[in-house]
Formats: sequence, structure tokens, C-alpha cells
Amino acid sequence: MPFTVTYAERDGGGTCLRLTGELDMSTAEEFNAAVDRLTAAGERRLLVDLTELTFCDSTGIAAFLRGDHRAAAEGGWLRLTGASGAVDRVLRLTGVAQVLAYDARAGDPAPRAAP
Repeated sequence: MPFTVTYAERDGGGTCLRLTGELDMSTAEEFNAAVDRLTAAGERRLLVDLTELTFCDSTGIAAFLRGDHRAAAEGGWLRLTGASGAVDRVLRLTGVAQVLAYDARAGDPAPRAAP
């Protein structure tokens, strides 16, 4: 399955990016470019749906953190949702799941853990 990034406006504001395939060294730039385009266009709240992401390596983890820093610099955030299997495991082991978690019940980002 080839890597793709699609996005659409969310009800209540913000943008949902949907990732499919594998996020790694060869595809991270595509994700970074999408985040850059959205933040340059004024979007500050980015929810990344990982339901169809099948693999994520350290380059993908770095891309998520970069995206959050980019959005935060503009007063916004990037949050992850929908991870399962190996992707969920990598996010949990690295601590990224806790830092970039999305609380769907509240409709807002989960509070960040203190460093």
C-alpha cells in the first residue's frame, strides 16, 4: 500500500490528516510538506488519523514531533488518533502517544504530561 496523506476540515474547526501506508525515511517529507502547507495557510489545529497507517519508524516519530512544534509555534497543536498494532506500540514505547494524544471524548487535545 503506497503512503498517502489526505486531509479535510473537521466539524468544529481544525483539519484532520489521514495517513495510509508506511511513514518512514522515504515518505516523511510528504507528511512534513502537508503540515507545512496547512500551517502556512493558517491552520493551527491538526488531528492526524493513523487508522490506516501500517508502519512508523523513528523518522515518522520525528515528523510528528516536528509537526507539533510547527503548529505550536503558531499557537496550535498536532495530535494523533487511531493508531493500532505496531504503530500504536511504537508510539507508546517512545512516549509520543502520551505527548500527542487526542481525547476524542473532549474533542480537544489531551493535556500534555509535565516534562
